[in-house]
Amino acid sequence: MNAHPSTVYFYSTCVVDLMAPQAGVDAIRLLQEAGIEVVFPQAQSCCGQPAYSSGFFDEARSVAQSQLGIFPEPWPIVVPSGSCAGMMKHHWPKLFAGDAALAAQARDIADRIVEWSALAHVLGVAQPGPAGRPATPVKVALHTSCSARREMGTHVPSEALLRALPQVEVVQQARVAECCGFGGTFSARHPDISGAMVSDKLDALRETGADVVVSADCGCLLNLHHAAEKRRAAGEALPRLVHLASFLRERQGAGDAAQRVTD
Repeated sequence: MNAHPSTVYFYSTCVVDLMAPQAGVDAIRLLQEAGIEVVFPQAQSCCGQPAYSSGFFDEARSVAQSQLGIFPEPWPIVVPSGSCAGMMKHHWPKLFAGDAALAAQARDIADRIVEWSALAHVLGVAQPGPAGRPATPVKVALHTSCSARREMGTHVPSEALLRALPQVEVVQQARVAECCGFGGTFSARHPDISGAMVSDKLDALRETGADVVVSADCGCLLNLHHAAEKRRAAGEALPRLVHLASFLRERQGAGDAAQRVTD
């Protein structure tokens, strides 16, 4: 991939589109401010990961096939979610292994998938706020989804972006690579196990003393956020949860940046 492409496609993911749209807007604006034209294919939908990880391969194939033709230009495809990026890069080609023509389309797309934080790091979007406006010190913990960490290595550029910000102290929770309990359909199929896992993750995040928890994966963020809201209602103090792109814009002084993943 060109280190500074002039134009990219933006694949928002269904979670961002439906439940955290401002996170997607923040991610797009940072790319635009870096001088990149962002094209949003209107026919995009789900990457098919929930069906795929549940063993419904025909359904996942149908969802993916409906989108094979929406990226006709040879531009990078930027995805603000490491788990969805991993699905498109590593698993879309597997879905069409029995059809040479469709497999070629899927491989072409896979070769152009770029997880958002990786491109943002290369572009150097983690810039200080306006001159003369001192940044308030803040402690931040980074959470990376399981597949994002293992399939796309997103924890590396995400942490680098945070460390480039002035007055931001990056703290690390215990068992940093553990799952938050979301796991796509796992949280719906095994709610008791998932609930115990997210509670354990929130305990670890609280113990870091972080003011904010960021991630480039809105599925995990929403799971953590809603579990945290229940505990806050009972009087517990827990860090705010927000997408990495929104936090970067916030630190740059953008008044319209999302303050929570659900904004």
